[in-house]
Amino acid sequence: MACFFQSDNLFSPVKEIFFSSQGKISVRLGGKLPFKFFTFVPEHFKRYAMQLPASFVDYTRALLGNDEYNRFSAALLEDEQPVSIRLNPQKWDNSSFFILHSSLKEVPWATGACYLAQRLTFTFDPLFHAGGYYVQEASSMFVEQAMKRYLPERALAVLDLCAAPGGKSTHLCSLLPAGSLLVANEVMRNRVQVLAENLTKWGHPDVVVTNSDPAEFTPLEHLFDCILTDVPCSGEGMFRKDETAIGEWSPENVEICWQRQRRILADIWPCLKPGGLLVYSTCTYNTKENEENVRWIRDELGAEVLPLDVPAGWGITGNLLAGEDFPVYRFLPHKTQGEGFFLAVLRKAGEEDENDGTRMTQMGRMNTDKLKGKKGSGGKAASPSAFGKEQLAAVQGWLRGAEGYSLMPEGQALTAFATPWLPVLSALKQHVRVLQAGVTLAETKGKDCVPAHALAMSSLLRREAFACEEVDYPTAIAYLRKEAVTLSGTAPRGFVLLTYRNFPLGFVKNVGNRANNLYPQEWRIRSGYLPEEIRIL
Repeated sequence: MACFFQSDNLFSPVKEIFFSSQGKISVRLGGKLPFKFFTFVPEHFKRYAMQLPASFVDYTRALLGNDEYNRFSAALLEDEQPVSIRLNPQKWDNSSFFILHSSLKEVPWATGACYLAQRLTFTFDPLFHAGGYYVQEASSMFVEQAMKRYLPERALAVLDLCAAPGGKSTHLCSLLPAGSLLVANEVMRNRVQVLAENLTKWGHPDVVVTNSDPAEFTPLEHLFDCILTDVPCSGEGMFRKDETAIGEWSPENVEICWQRQRRILADIWPCLKPGGLLVYSTCTYNTKENEENVRWIRDELGAEVLPLDVPAGWGITGNLLAGEDFPVYRFLPHKTQGEGFFLAVLRKAGEEDENDGTRMTQMGRMNTDKLKGKKGSGGKAASPSAFGKEQLAAVQGWLRGAEGYSLMPEGQALTAFATPWLPVLSALKQHVRVLQAGVTLAETKGKDCVPAHALAMSSLLRREAFACEEVDYPTAIAYLRKEAVTLSGTAPRGFVLLTYRNFPLGFVKNVGNRANNLYPQEWRIRSGYLPEEIRIL
């Protein structure tokens, strides 16, 4: 343990500060008191020194009252941040998991979710890269309660408007009725790629990833049965999780945020079907971005605010806006095990038009007809398919439930997309930037038809179509670093699906003396070392 601060002042409260090789900080107090050591991990030390903005303190104290605010601020400054994960039901048997990890506490408002006793080394956990689970803040999983209470049991078109990095989108994939389509949108280009990666790893096939401003969706009238708007906010609920959120907070930013939120809501409102569901959420505490916006949606857009069944034991706080009692749900860190979060559920006035589906089908067909014979966005005519009939037939054999999907060649890639939703995809392409749709199955490289990594992650994968090789932990990490891997002598030549603990990791091409690693270059683990202590599921 090395000392990096020392004081000989008799009355100095801090005599020495030490930093250990294990990353711990020790403070020795002196002065007139007996010498005493206090040890912090760095996160605790930062929190010890954290200062909340004065304007935030004044506003929140007035909102909560003195006693409540004192408990609230103590939780922000002193309590440890909980770490929670949500299992992928397509890849895990939840009951088996909780039998194996019986000591873990389940998140009460979310299926297959739990709090971790300590943070895992996620970067070095192959199951994380295989889409076995998602690291998500527990409070935000409360969206599940709205979906379970109000979504009808039929195939739905759902939009997650502000979706990156993908926590709620992956959650929706696990909650929506069979046959539903999820459109996950992110306006920021530097964030949408992460969204696409996380959704690909999750493996749900019926997903479209878009990269557009909410205003670009406005012409798509009555397209969605449900819209989730986890709108950009001032981030007060992230103070404990992200210290930069404190430095970026200001009363002026709160004003900018609530006005931007209303613009987003006004832009997207026409896209919601009559009788459709709007889920509004933020990760902030103030009423301007929360209750006052919900009141605005109710009064200006004519929505009904809907209640949820919430057990008292969950510790969720209700409406804090004076003179209003419509149902909303606020997570405060001194009452619930999670970060700051706010949610309201609203229904658009009117009844669903039974002709909406027919209208969208006609719109999609019309738009498809318009595109025939036209040049692409790059000014070049569409190239003929690189896939022959035999290759298409071979790829179809790689799929489970192939009859429900259309194979769409585009350049050197081949994608599967749910046939019933093709008209909606066509309509989307006329107005918003579609980054990814369905599942990329294969690419042509020379004479080879190479299986895509997205196929390995997808629930569409028919494992029996490929030779499989179960690998150990070191080999899994080498593969995820996109390093060369050596297979067993019994592995056949050609494309081989690697699995770790029976979870598909991805493909290699076995050429005999070596196996060519087909893991995506941009997703590889860039760290060249392994931590001394590795904590994985």
